[in-house]
Amino acid sequence: MSHCLFLPLLLYVIFVSMLRSMAQHGGETVVTELWCVAKNNAEDAVLQGALDWACGPGGADCSRIQQGGPCYDPSDVQKTASYAFNDYYLKHGMTDDACSFSNTAALTSLNPSHGDCKFPSSKTVNNASISGSTGTLGMGPDTTADLSASDRIAHSWRRPMIVAHFFLVILWIFSEN
Repeated sequence: MSHCLFLPLLLYVIFVSMLRSMAQHGGETVVTELWCVAKNNAEDAVLQGALDWACGPGGADCSRIQQGGPCYDPSDVQKTASYAFNDYYLKHGMTDDACSFSNTAALTSLNPSHGDCKFPSSKTVNNASISGSTGTLGMGPDTTADLSASDRIAHSWRRPMIVAHFFLVILWIFSEN
């Protein structure tokens, strides 16, 4: 058999193997959690105005940043505004426009939760309702990070790589003859 026929066969087998492997693992993708937070360089007065709008006409749930709430901190308008901005963002479609607030807010993949103040993320939103907090995968030596998705991704590519290597070796053997 000519080695010229092996290349199309090899490509076909690799492609079919990858499709089967991905189907077995549900074709899973990595989901990045996002939060909408106040920018570090935003002026306090502008943040306060945006915070007032988000908690008023914007319809954000600001009960957790009210006195007695777990996110109440009257001395830090940036943290307070971040909670309100994030709630608004989650409830209004998670678009770039929903996290602007006159350019005083931005999206981040770094969890802004602190102490008892837990920020729901874009990953915890389901059918316009916010569910409980989830683990995150962040930067640094976080021993509590959820790495379960990385194992599934690695396994989804193992079989196609073995099959591809096997056929490349066969192709190489036949091309030497």
